[in-house]
Amino acid sequence: MFDRTVARSCAFFSVALVFAFVAHFAAPAQAAGALAIGKCGAYGQAFDYPAEQSARAAALKQCKGDCSAVTMKRACIALSLDMTKPCGAHGYAVAPRISSALNEAMKKCYAFGGKECVIRAWACDAKG
Repeated sequence: MFDRTVARSCAFFSVALVFAFVAHFAAPAQAAGALAIGKCGAYGQAFDYPAEQSARAAALKQCKGDCSAVTMKRACIALSLDMTKPCGAHGYAVAPRISSALNEAMKKCYAFGGKECVIRAWACDAKG
């Protein structure tokens, strides 16, 4: 004979497990990142920060010289530089996937006159 108490306990456990699963995977990620870009190949990067402002500050702190920052949230970012002239052409891109960010950063570097563009830095928000 099957005990009703056991059946209720199993049902309650199953419902609680489903709610825990949905809450964990349906909740939006709060991760943010940034890439700071300066002259002559200077850069700084930060990822998986709780907010874009704190990621921007951390990336700018790593970058030497006069730098500007680009933020990302639940995405990837890439920076490419012309290795023949490190103070010359560069390109960066933010995209949902790393392959798109890498390709776009390279295209921009060549579009701005780069001759031998290479990826200098990249990052993705692991929580994104």
